[in-house]
Amino acid sequence: MIKIPIILVFLVIVGSLIQGMYYLSKDSGSQNKIRLVRALTIRISLSFVLFFLLLLGYLVGWIHPHGL
Repeated sequence: MIKIPIILVFLVIVGSLIQGMYYLSKDSGSQNKIRLVRALTIRISLSFVLFFLLLLGYLVGWIHPHGL
């Protein structure tokens, strides 16, 4: 069950990355810089959430590592 929230958080991180790239390429005025910083802040915050979800899933035993 932990896999669904992990996948959703990862997809939102990718969406925030795409949004930040859009604002970076548009680059006209200070409003886009604020949007770029907001997208970067969301991406970094969600990356921490994803890391702690993975750590929690491993510690509780919901996620098991495997060798490739």
